[in-house]
Amino acid sequence: MKILKSLILIINIKSVIITVLSLIATYLCLHFGIMADLPQTVIGIAVVFPIVFSIGSAYQRRENALKDYSNLKAHSRSIYLAARDWFEDENPEQLAAVKQIILDLLISCREFFTAERDEKEEKEIIVYKNYSKLSLFIKDLRIRGMQVGELSRVNQYLSKMLEAFENLKHVSQYRTPITLRAYSRFFITLTPILYAPYFAFIGKNISLELTMITPLLMSVVLVGLDNIQDHLENPFDQIGEDDVKIHAEKLTQYLEL
Repeated sequence: MKILKSLILIINIKSVIITVLSLIATYLCLHFGIMADLPQTVIGIAVVFPIVFSIGSAYQRRENALKDYSNLKAHSRSIYLAARDWFEDENPEQLAAVKQIILDLLISCREFFTAERDEKEEKEIIVYKNYSKLSLFIKDLRIRGMQVGELSRVNQYLSKMLEAFENLKHVSQYRTPITLRAYSRFFITLTPILYAPYFAFIGKNISLELTMITPLLMSVVLVGLDNIQDHLENPFDQIGEDDVKIHAEKLTQYLEL
């Protein structure tokens, strides 16, 4: 079932449309004798290289997002542990407060990353408000009697969390070059159709069924690569299987361990 789900994400309605158009164009070229031995290097230069470059760039952005998300989780846990273990006396109310702040912060981050474009600004304000609450909590640690050196370290944890969020925000807001994506999609759409005379040329001495295999494979492969790049492009949209998922509830549940 998992493999089937992956295939559905890669082979979609766009794949079907381009494949059908390519097959029709190839059939018409065979029927009317329109044949040409077109250079195959054009496909590599104009289509494959740009889309592979885009996939590599999108994958690197996803890896960077995972690193920043790890930093966000690690430093939020560090703040909780500092509030729990760096004092001689226990303060359950304070621990409950910081746990709730961390939960609210991570949930607001998740809602910001998955929000539609027109909702981004509103969700971003909520994230910064939760960061302010966390900063005020650290201020309360000073009032409670935390030493200056330890307080400075906790503030560094907060700074690292802010830095991680800003990096994640930029990954969410900025994509790989728009012109490159538009260029790739243009040629991915047209190449299987424009190369119909070539498919007819290589299939002139074989059966119609075997001739249609080449345009079928080219259409599925090229559109599949484009779909893979599209799913990697935004690692927070929760559409692709490789998206970054923020498990806020799970993190706060494990804080007390």
